[in-house]
Order: sequence, then C-alpha cells, then structure tokens
Amino acid sequence: MSARLDQVDLVVAGLTDVGLRRTANEDAALAERPVFLVADGMGGYEAGDRASAAVVAAFRAELVGRGAIDASWVGRALRRAEHDVAEIAATTSRGAGSTVTGVVLLEHEGEPHWLIVNVGDSRVYRLFGAELEQLTVDHSLAQALVDQGSLSGEERREFAHRNVITRAIGAPDARADTWLMPVTTGERLLVCSDGLHGELDDEQLRAMLTMAGRPESAAAALVDAAKRAGGRDNITVLVVDVRAGGAASTSDRTDSVELSASATIPI
Repeated sequence: MSARLDQVDLVVAGLTDVGLRRTANEDAALAERPVFLVADGMGGYEAGDRASAAVVAAFRAELVGRGAIDASWVGRALRRAEHDVAEIAATTSRGAGSTVTGVVLLEHEGEPHWLIVNVGDSRVYRLFGAELEQLTVDHSLAQALVDQGSLSGEERREFAHRNVITRAIGAPDARADTWLMPVTTGERLLVCSDGLHGELDDEQLRAMLTMAGRPESAAAALVDAAKRAGGRDNITVLVVDVRAGGAASTSDRTDSVELSASATIPI
C-alpha cells in the first residue's frame, strides 16, 4: 500500500445477526483493509450462505494483503466470485447467488479514493456532518418501480416483492455498478444488507449514525433497532469512520468505472 494510503486512519466495526424470523444467517461480511463489504446470499436459492461466503473469500483472496491495487483488481475479485458461486450452484438443484456491496480503499491520481461496488440490494450510505446520502442504487424490482413512478419511497418497505432483486453474483445479470469517490476526513460510511435498510428509514439511520458514538456502538445500535422494528431478515452492518488522511472537504464523484463481473478488464 502506498505511503499516501497509509496516512488514511480508519476505525471500523461490524456486526451480523440472524434476525428474528430466519433460522440461518445467509449474510457474510469482510472488513479487512482495504476492502469493506457485505454479501447477502439469495434467499430464493439453495446454499445462499455458501454463496455469500464464497464472494467474501474471493474478495479477500484478491484484495487483502496485496499492497497497491487499482480498479482492475476489483474486477478480478468480481470474476473470481462469479466463478466460485457458479461452482456452488452446480451442486444444487436450484442454483445459488449472492449480492455484494461495499467500498475498496485505493489510490486514484495520487489521492485516496473509495471504489464503491454494488451488485444487488445491499447498500452503502455516507454520513458527513448531519447529512446522510445513499451512495448505491438498489438492483431490485422495488427500485425499478420507484424509478418508473409506480411505487413511492414510503410504499417500498411494505411492498410484497421487495426482496426480488434484478442483479446478483450467480444470476444472469451480474453487472456491478462502480464509481470512485474521494476519501474525506470526518466521513462515516455504512455498508449494510437489506435486513437493516428494510426495517429502518433514512432518517432513523441518520439519527443513529449521528448519535451513536464509536463505530462499534453505532453497529450494535443499528442491529438492535432493526430487530425491534421486526427483524424479518438477516442483518449485517459495517461502520467505517475516516479519522484522518482524507481530503478536508467533500467533492463530486468521478465518472463511474465499468466493472461487470463478466467483463474483460486489464490486469
């Protein structure tokens, strides 16, 4: 890792919980610098827990402990995850799949950046000051209906098919949305599965991320709140604080970087 990235001081905490209605936890998480991500095994398939674990293992193998990396390494991780999930699917009668969402710390044009990656309906949020922004856009039927104006944001939480996703590792469409964002000192990132954001609205998330203190306290408070709200799904939360080493103020995102899991990417 470059000296510039070494200056980025992060405090990270994570927590996963089976919730109140599921018997198994199909979520998996990775919080090992430089990658912080959540994978959610597809509940409609067999071996969802194996699929999410395979996605995490692929990203760990390709990105952790590798020194300097760039966007092409993330492409390699996506392709490896797709291959490994396909092998799991071949052993089942109904297939296997997983979402994957998170951030990777890397250097772009000499400065620390987050490469944000999303396939599915887990999410990345960013709290800066008192403002909470959802950075990812869900690949889901509910989001498609919201985009079309057929479903309101308020209605989506109770939408009967809210768990239907349109992209996943192991599905026919495994394209990843990816883009770069400068690392900013003082920001707090939340990476979470839909078991969290399906139970708590953005204002609840903003208030808890603002008031909860250290990342471990915030993660515990969020999981507890999601369970009190119903706990209908597995709940996984990563909270990442940037204490130093980033830009002094926020700036606009760069153009998105195409990193389809099936794409050919220079390595």
